[in-house]
Amino acid sequence: MERSIALIALFAALIAALGLIPQLTLAFGVPITAQSLGVMLCGTVLGSVRGGLAALLFVALVALGMPLLAGGRGGLGVFAAPSVGFIVGFPIAAFTTGFVMEQMQRLSIAWAAGIASVLGGVVVLYAFGIPGLMVMLNKGFGEALALVAAFIPGDIIKAVLAGLITSGIARARPASLLSRS
Repeated sequence: MERSIALIALFAALIAALGLIPQLTLAFGVPITAQSLGVMLCGTVLGSVRGGLAALLFVALVALGMPLLAGGRGGLGVFAAPSVGFIVGFPIAAFTTGFVMEQMQRLSIAWAAGIASVLGGVVVLYAFGIPGLMVMLNKGFGEALALVAAFIPGDIIKAVLAGLITSGIARARPASLLSRS
């Protein structure tokens, strides 16, 4: 129990730390950051429940005003910004990534983590991000989808990195990979 709480807090901190990597803010107000890599790693390393809780803790801390999002953003105001769908989607994306990882026991860890990251950390995250853009920017589905096209190459790279990092963790400390236990 104590180990789980510590890991949930550690991975929430990882998401925050990845926000320190300089961001690139697109013209429509949504930044490209490394924080979605942290969301992917929550799921691939911690599994569905712990990974989802780590991302939920991160979102809760942001809502309480901690400036943990890329660019030092935090507080309730971020939930009225174009990136709201992505932020709200973090816990569900981490949960889904972990769930897919847990189901793919027969695949190698690197492949399972890469596929899980694409499904949870890209597809599910976009399923929340696109409607957020539609609402906040008053755009149609096609327009919002076109706006997020700029994210796709970077998110695929992050999914590959999540697969490689998760595989490295499994080789170095197999007991740390809770998504496979």
